[in-house]
Amino acid sequence: MAAHHRRTVRDLRRENRTAVLRRLFFDGPMSRLSLAPATGLSSGSISNVVTELLTEGLVEEAGSVDSDGGRPRTLLRIAPRSGHLIGVDVGETRVRVELFDLSLAEQGRAERPLPTRGTARPDRYDSELIAGHIRDGIAEVLEVAGLTPAQILGVGIGTPGIIEHSEEDGAVVHCTPIGWEAVPLERMLRRSGHLPQHVPYFIENGAKTLGQAEMWFGAGRGARSAVVVLFGSGVGACVVTDDVELGRAVEWGHLTVRVRGRRCRCGALGCLEAYAGAEALLERWQEAGGQPPPDTDEETALTAMLAGAYPPDSANPPDSANPTAGADGGAPDPVAAAVLAETAEYLGAGLSDLINLFQPERILVGGWAGLQLGSRFLESVRRHALSYALPYPSGRVGIDLGALGPDAVTVGAATLPLADFFARGGRRLPAPPAPEPSPGWRTSLGTRLV
Repeated sequence: MAAHHRRTVRDLRRENRTAVLRRLFFDGPMSRLSLAPATGLSSGSISNVVTELLTEGLVEEAGSVDSDGGRPRTLLRIAPRSGHLIGVDVGETRVRVELFDLSLAEQGRAERPLPTRGTARPDRYDSELIAGHIRDGIAEVLEVAGLTPAQILGVGIGTPGIIEHSEEDGAVVHCTPIGWEAVPLERMLRRSGHLPQHVPYFIENGAKTLGQAEMWFGAGRGARSAVVVLFGSGVGACVVTDDVELGRAVEWGHLTVRVRGRRCRCGALGCLEAYAGAEALLERWQEAGGQPPPDTDEETALTAMLAGAYPPDSANPPDSANPTAGADGGAPDPVAAAVLAETAEYLGAGLSDLINLFQPERILVGGWAGLQLGSRFLESVRRHALSYALPYPSGRVGIDLGALGPDAVTVGAATLPLADFFARGGRRLPAPPAPEPSPGWRTSLGTRLV
């Protein structure tokens, strides 16, 4: 027989505080009067909660607004400096660490580049190297801001791969394409002791953190269902529905799009990532005779490829029907144009599967490669996606670029500890009590003092 959890007065107070904090975060500044209908709480409950939050410094006054014939109403907002959060993007070209205040305004950042594409260095994705980059980046942003580690509410990390949550090791990362098999990333970070034990880590797939950011602040806001696609060195996706508020990461890049096709980084044949990920895209360009700049990272190489395929005087991107199309006398590089045209069709076919499976209101494309390819390339992808998908769901979906730019993963990562903080009613996790000194220590100290 299932046990029934009885809500206590403490539970009710926490839920009320959560409701007020979330509403002020998303829609503030707001008056006490407008908070009541927005949260569903009584005016008395609003008054009690706001008084508490003002006393604790989590909420502050932010001016006033005229009322209908009465006294001006005081506006309230989250106090930005009342807490700090860290977001980390473990990308495939760099590790980016950003410090945010409680309004998610950036307060500092640190970046650690990873070895360039095409290098033979085996440590490009070495887990100890990346854990060290995270630790050093956190220390750097805290020092610049003049904060102590104990002042941080939590650290959110977006990383490639599937995340397993283990009671013993915390978050464990499984990412075959970069050679991570059961990497206990949280334990590795904890082991250094650079943050107090009570400061929580939240480690999730990078596509999920990207999706969280776009749904909270970007092009997904207001949608009841969406798929947010991360297009970088590889490809991934986050599916957001009514019943999964924070989204669910799916390994979309390892969907088979061609039986017995190209070998993927994961070892399988014919994965979407083997055709549409930026790393594979650049490899295919080189195999076809293209000439990426030597000893450059993937972002620089992709920029060069796009410059050849979409010259400045070309108004129309190439597509699979006419991969060398260029308007106004533009003369695209036919090799780069043909590879990108084929890539657009593969991506479109992959998006059609997401449309048929999940029937979302919106599909949003983000990630550094997606943002570089931009709206011109997306139009070709959109056309292929709608042609491959079923008519009913394809007629009800919008396909657009994400709105938050290259920092979306770090912003989304920082929302993970923020959401947890709000869920606890804005109460910090307590520091563990200091260990009691041993009797021998007390005796020794007493002897010395005497």
